[in-house]
Amino acid sequence: MAKQSNLSFFGREEIIDRLETLWGKRVPSLVTCRGRRRIGKTTLIEKFANRSKARFIKLEGLKPKDKMSNADQLSAFASQLALQTHAERTIPTDWLSAFARLDGEIRDEGRTVVLLDEISWMAYYDVTFAGSLKVAWDNLFKKHRRLVLVVCGSVSSWIKDWIIDSGDFYGRRSLDIVVPELPLSECVKFWGTTAGRIDMREIIDVLSVTGGVPRYLEEVNPSLSAADNLRNMFFIPHAPLAVDFDEMFSEVITEQPTFTARVLRSLVDGRKSVSEIARLLDMQRNGHVSRALDRLEECGLITADAESNPETGETAREKIYRLSDNHARFYLRYVEPLRESIDRDAYEFISLDALPGWETSMGLAFENLVVNNFRSLAKFLHLGKTPILYAAPFRKRPSKGTGGEGLQIDLLVRQKRTLWIVEIKRKRNIGHDVIDEVERKAKRLHVGKDVSLRRALVYDGELAPIVEAEGYFDALVRFSDLLGL
Repeated sequence: MAKQSNLSFFGREEIIDRLETLWGKRVPSLVTCRGRRRIGKTTLIEKFANRSKARFIKLEGLKPKDKMSNADQLSAFASQLALQTHAERTIPTDWLSAFARLDGEIRDEGRTVVLLDEISWMAYYDVTFAGSLKVAWDNLFKKHRRLVLVVCGSVSSWIKDWIIDSGDFYGRRSLDIVVPELPLSECVKFWGTTAGRIDMREIIDVLSVTGGVPRYLEEVNPSLSAADNLRNMFFIPHAPLAVDFDEMFSEVITEQPTFTARVLRSLVDGRKSVSEIARLLDMQRNGHVSRALDRLEECGLITADAESNPETGETAREKIYRLSDNHARFYLRYVEPLRESIDRDAYEFISLDALPGWETSMGLAFENLVVNNFRSLAKFLHLGKTPILYAAPFRKRPSKGTGGEGLQIDLLVRQKRTLWIVEIKRKRNIGHDVIDEVERKAKRLHVGKDVSLRRALVYDGELAPIVEAEGYFDALVRFSDLLGL
């Protein structure tokens, strides 16, 4: 089967449905759209416009370069607008004039979707850009009842700082969309009809590197093995997913990129607190580490898992950060150290198993896949409609005073009166020892008398019959179930 077309589009129906409800309003809508680079934000808005049978105008900022200026951004804006409408091509004198020209091309007799894409690049050379957009919205765009104006970009921190958290736009936004990775059941569609006959470990190996990022999944060739796919993606000169990491990082981390990269690397081998990261980097705990983590979290590379203590329900003492982006983990762990040799075509990729620490690293990636897809897992745990108070990996440090053991749980789910220990296991043969392992964890949890403790196993591998026969687990979920296979 041939590789999937770049036009593949799966799994965004729920978001498009939310966008389509905006047409029921009697006033226009201002929408912010954020998310990791390559996650499909632009395609999503284009599909929304197509489904709505709306006129679509896309205006994209230019990537800033040396000797570029605000005039270049204004010129690009005018040229793109002219190509899609009857607007003139002359360079506007400022952004308010540019927005006025756009306003003149919006027709009230039908629906219009305007996408201001890579808006942080568009605004790069003019600190008054956001203010001009606010004035244009209040005095021009707001008059068009059938308008949805979307501001979008990979530098989510700019949108958050200048639009979402800015007092200028309070009460003006109708919707804030954060585009997540595709759910696993949608990811598997990139293998087409071959998915049902490919070995499950082959699919997991690829997903453990691409995650649910559509652009990366488009590189999957279903007729090739996982090893051959990953060789083509990463281990040949100028491989697409290797090059993309450098481009992504330089484009979305615009503040202290070198230091922020060090912070990111500190999470490759496991989750850590701010204090632990600071110690690893041989520096005092201060705002620099926290700000770097905020930047990484905003651009979708890491996740802060703890806001409350699931045992007590109280506010947690500190957040624990994990590298939730599997592509970034694989690149930093295996590709970056070899990058020079790879680009000189001096590195011979033999097999996945030959990569140092492959099974351990893929174990972390496998856990990430499951945790990142908790919404898909929830139905297999039969959680019902009771609100979920906590759903994340859990860690408790050893007690210094009593010498008590520490505790690590792959996924802990807390509802008001129920606590789930979810063990995530990727192993060729899974025997009775998995029960012993989970039971040791259960005994170290402090669970109130009014809270039920349940256990689940999410696994890929051959499960020993005794594990199911013993009835220890309240839920046994094969990874293939999450894929819908």
